[in-house]
Amino acid sequence: MPLPELLLLDSSVDYRRHYQQHYCRGEIITFDGIRVYFKPQKFDHAFYKNSQNRRGPKDEFCTVRAQRMDWIKLTLEHPEADLFEGWNSKNGTYDGTRRVSVVYGDFVVIIEMSLSKKGVLKANFVTCYEADNSIGKIRQSPQWDRDKCLIDLEK
Repeated sequence: MPLPELLLLDSSVDYRRHYQQHYCRGEIITFDGIRVYFKPQKFDHAFYKNSQNRRGPKDEFCTVRAQRMDWIKLTLEHPEADLFEGWNSKNGTYDGTRRVSVVYGDFVVIIEMSLSKKGVLKANFVTCYEADNSIGKIRQSPQWDRDKCLIDLEK
């Protein structure tokens, strides 16, 4: 599948504005009908990295990630996305309420599911990144299953 165009803006301020306008104030619905919400504070988590390439505080804007910002919507809306359960590092297990979507190479989008007051699935954006070091492991994760997710959320 050919890769989408990169988003080329002048500064981190412009990327933040784009994220807020198109994601926080926009309406993104996955190909299977799940509304995804984007919080402004997730911008820093998704588009900053640790300047020492280590775990720890994210202190450097990551242009590579930001240029792929519009791939988030395209990935979530793509009907042929590969869907996997997310990994919960705190529990050391897969989490059926987290969904990892992969369409474009090793670019992943992670959302966390919950139930609306009416009992309908909704999701919050967690992050996105190029999983160049971990895409093999991600692709070996259990397939995300809507019914299992609903059961997990109703517990």
